[in-house]
Amino acid sequence: MTKSPRAVAREALRLAQGTMPAYSSKFSRKDFTQPQLFACLALKAFFKTDYRGVVQLLHDFAELREELGLSAVPHPSTLCYAAQRLLKKGGPSPSSGGLPRAPRKAA
Repeated sequence: MTKSPRAVAREALRLAQGTMPAYSSKFSRKDFTQPQLFACLALKAFFKTDYRGVVQLLHDFAELREELGLSAVPHPSTLCYAAQRLLKKGGPSPSSGGLPRAPRKAA
C-alpha cells in the first residue's frame, strides 16, 4: 500500500493501458484516453474526494498531470460519464434485458 498519489496514478494508468482500449468508440473526441480517465478516477478514490475535487487537484499539481500525460484537465462531467462507463459492476443485469431471468420455482 502506497501513500504516494503519483505512484497510484502511474500504477492505475499502467494497468488500464494493458486491459482497455484507448478510446470507447472510433468516434470519440480523443481528448483523453480511457486509461487516463481511469487513472483520474483512481486518484478520486485515493483522495476520497468528488469529481470537482479531483479536477482541482489535477489543476494544482502539474506532477500528477505529467504522470498521466494530460495536456488538459478533464471536466468533472467527463469523469462522471467515464465512471459510469468504466466502473460498471457485474455486466448486464436481468432488468436491462441483457440476460434472461431464471425461471422461479413454485413454492
